[in-house]
Amino acid sequence: QVHLVESGGGLVQPGGSLRLSCAASKSTVSINNMGWYRQAPGKQRELVAALTSGGSTNYADSVKGRFTISRDNAKNAVYLQMNSLKPEDTAVYYCNANLREGWTSLGYYWGQGTQVTVFS
Repeated sequence: QVHLVESGGGLVQPGGSLRLSCAASKSTVSINNMGWYRQAPGKQRELVAALTSGGSTNYADSVKGRFTISRDNAKNAVYLQMNSLKPEDTAVYYCNANLREGWTSLGYYWGQGTQVTVFS
């Protein structure tokens, strides 16, 4: 059973930085297209950043210029670098990725979520 493992959340002051990581639990599984989502209390889950297997990126307007999505194919991991964090960035962040094992598509999986809290 494969799953996505997230890490990197935490507490940070406004203006600070965090880097989230997301990796497949099996070394034989690779990540194709993926996205980082977040969900704040009382709000719907929203797409924050997306990365295709070809390297194209897309960002929510609220994070453009502050967040960067990237991947490390050698480590089979995807990252979300978050800079200049604001209190409104506080949320649980989830990765969602299309996984492949060899030539077999395994479908889309969600990570377990990691809490990011930006406070003064």
